[in-house]
Amino acid sequence: MFRFARIQTPWIKNSFTSWFVSKYKVNLNEALLEDIDEYKHFNDFFTRALKDGSRPISESKVVSPVDGVVSQYGNIKESLIVQAKGKKYSVEALLAENSKNDLYTSFVTIYLSPKDYHRIHMPLDGSLKSMKYIPGNLFSVNQRTVDDIDQVFARNERLVCYFDSDYGEIALVMVGAIFVGSMETMWEGQITPPYNKSVKTFEYDSRQIKLSKGEELGRFNMGSTVILLLPHNVPRMNFEFNKTLKMGQSLT
Repeated sequence: MFRFARIQTPWIKNSFTSWFVSKYKVNLNEALLEDIDEYKHFNDFFTRALKDGSRPISESKVVSPVDGVVSQYGNIKESLIVQAKGKKYSVEALLAENSKNDLYTSFVTIYLSPKDYHRIHMPLDGSLKSMKYIPGNLFSVNQRTVDDIDQVFARNERLVCYFDSDYGEIALVMVGAIFVGSMETMWEGQITPPYNKSVKTFEYDSRQIKLSKGEELGRFNMGSTVILLLPHNVPRMNFEFNKTLKMGQSLT
């Protein structure tokens, strides 16, 4: 799928992109390039930029980093995060370490469907501390799979970005999934491929990478899920399950 999404032969990439737009009812009116012929390949379309003003950034303290649907949110109790009804996983398992179990007290899980905008933005002002690539499976992360497979988010490949903020440390977790064999950030570029069989850590204390609320931080090359872990003094989140969010909308 990684190779197919980068085929530049016009009739192949245009035919598939046209089918995809029709199948998933993609709103091309908000895309910077509305004509599918203008995209180099399908992945170029999939990670498309939007027109200025398409995603206003709320004045609230914390905003959604992505377009998507809120599948779960709430408090982290005894270091456990709710995956679905009757299923939980630990902060330790998700982050592949146990030194941060007490740092985070709330979370929100946002699922990006195929039709969504797939660039990821900062939920609040922050300074990048470190990043961790964690190898794993590529299970689907649609609702049926999340309901059925135990600890799917802690078993799939993922990329964890740690930021310092006015509220303390936050963690933004990009979870890989079926057909998501590639994730990238604005400061490192493409992380996968190449693939690693072991955890890889990136430190940024000396680079002073600061990002503002709403600024792009990365993208999924194909769709997946973002999990945001927040410290105790972040304002209480205020929305309902299965709420559809646009990047930049308030989470608090």
